[in-house]
Amino acid sequence: MERIYLDHAATTPMHPKVTEKMLEIMNSTFGNPSSIHSYGREARHHIDLARAALARSIGAKESEIIFTGGGTEADNMALFGVAESNQHNGRHIITTQIEHHAVLHACKKLEKMGFEVTYLPVDETGRISLSELEAALRDDTILVSVMYGNNEVGAIQPISKIGQLLKNHQAVFHTDAVQAYGMEIINVNDSFIDLLSVSAHKINGPKGTGFLYARSTVKLAPRLFGGDQERKRRAGTENVAAIAGFREAVLIVNEQRAAKRERFIDFKKILMDKLREQNVAFDVNGSLEFSLPHVLNLSFPGTSVEAMLVNLDLAGIAVSSGSACTAGSIEPSHVLVAMFGKQSERLINSIRFSFGFNTTTEEVVKAAEEIAGVVSRLKK
Repeated sequence: MERIYLDHAATTPMHPKVTEKMLEIMNSTFGNPSSIHSYGREARHHIDLARAALARSIGAKESEIIFTGGGTEADNMALFGVAESNQHNGRHIITTQIEHHAVLHACKKLEKMGFEVTYLPVDETGRISLSELEAALRDDTILVSVMYGNNEVGAIQPISKIGQLLKNHQAVFHTDAVQAYGMEIINVNDSFIDLLSVSAHKINGPKGTGFLYARSTVKLAPRLFGGDQERKRRAGTENVAAIAGFREAVLIVNEQRAAKRERFIDFKKILMDKLREQNVAFDVNGSLEFSLPHVLNLSFPGTSVEAMLVNLDLAGIAVSSGSACTAGSIEPSHVLVAMFGKQSERLINSIRFSFGFNTTTEEVVKAAEEIAGVVSRLKK
């Protein structure tokens, strides 16, 4: 049976060039990057090349890139690091109700530590109100964390306007850009972003590596203690092969971004057009205008998400009900709850489709046909 993978927002397959680069490094470069001999210097060189490429990709300085074990660590490092370093200026934090759990659960922990957190609501498109953010700001607000693009519905927040609003406030501005990086053109200086989290496995790189951009003026307490790696901000011997693979993925994504965006937007249109041709009733969760190009979340009235996922999987179609980090959870999506309320039928009938570099038009058409068949059977 032909299998079709439409869950790239959960994770992406590694690009063949990334795999090739990582194998090359693993076979030839085993030195510890902290060693001063030639083996160590060879390993350090690959890390330096990667740091430079990542910094260029967001308009940052090389010294402002901190390699991490992924997006979750980057988010945690940003939130706890700022909270600990800046609590003398206040203990108030602002975030949104639709953040990834790497941010939300960190905020819950911070609340237990005596910090106060304001969770901004979103409208039915999944976007926050700038006026509500401004009203929530206080003199003792030390951190604002708003995700760049949502992983479940694709909603893009007005990041530059948020940065502009915070420009003259003491609050540090963090954005979880794990889903947006590689899709959106990001410049941390133009958007006044102080901290930004990224994960390699969302852009066809390896799992288990990512980075936190931290503006040089931001005080950030470390979360790991040991060696002096990453300018004493993140102890631990670096994963050289993964970091080299990350660089390769970034070079590819920068070169292909415009074409991929156009292709993914076409895939959204094709999928929805084919569903309409098959007389499948659906609603779009979120806004097509302010949305990541590769994420499409649809509600299918009269169906159940569990039955949809099982039937589509049996048909060889891999999709998701939302964040992969909550797969198997019986709890409704916190993102959809924030958008539509706890009583909405959309909580139990919504599916996320997400596209990647190896998705084809034929696969999207085939998926639409299978979806139409499944919806028809379930409604009967």
